[in-house]
Amino acid sequence: MEPIISLKKLGRSFNAESVALKNIDLEIQKGEFVCIIGTSGSGKSTLLNMISGIDKPTEGSITKPANVAMVFQNGALLPWFTALENVALVIESQQKTLTKKAVQIEALKYLELMNLKLFADKYPHELSGGQRQRIGIARALAVNTEVLLMDEPFSALDTATTIELHTELIKIWKETGKTIVMVSHSIEEAVTLSNRIVIIENHTVGHIFPIEIPLPRHEQSVQFMSEVNKIRAVFLKK
Repeated sequence: MEPIISLKKLGRSFNAESVALKNIDLEIQKGEFVCIIGTSGSGKSTLLNMISGIDKPTEGSITKPANVAMVFQNGALLPWFTALENVALVIESQQKTLTKKAVQIEALKYLELMNLKLFADKYPHELSGGQRQRIGIARALAVNTEVLLMDEPFSALDTATTIELHTELIKIWKETGKTIVMVSHSIEEAVTLSNRIVIIENHTVGHIFPIEIPLPRHEQSVQFMSEVNKIRAVFLKK
């Protein structure tokens, strides 16, 4: 099976003394949920930005769908647009023949998927951090693509909201069959969500861990903690 994303000898340098990434070889299959973790400055967000097209490699190659969706850490919503308008903007840009009413119906469908239908007319400043991030995910889901990229989307949220969004994200992943690539700073979060974890160290792929624990996963289980401790030992080199 051909991978949906293929990175070959990928590198990103800003100058001779500043190397963000080097010799990245990675294949991601259709329908996978891959988490990328690494220390601050390791290049994990740069890698995601190159897959998205926000940034360009200085060496190597990327094979990926022409169109991918991105969820940013802070939601990156337009503050002068309502929740509905933020999602509708994406749909309008892709389906220019739709009427305004049809666009609104489609946008409401994605807000409802994220349990936000009742907040469609609210502006970002009227919503909680978790609600804003839900809109960001709804907007990304509205993009006509098989690939969803997420850059530490839950790092600024409280624990209860994060757990709730983890559950919703797994449900969406299973229902849509999308390929998800997510940058995370948390080993526990990566084990909770993904079926493969990629550790970036020394600016390249250091280790890859398949996660074969059945979903849903429970942090209190022996199998979960064993997986976390195994990855942490490698991550912290203990």
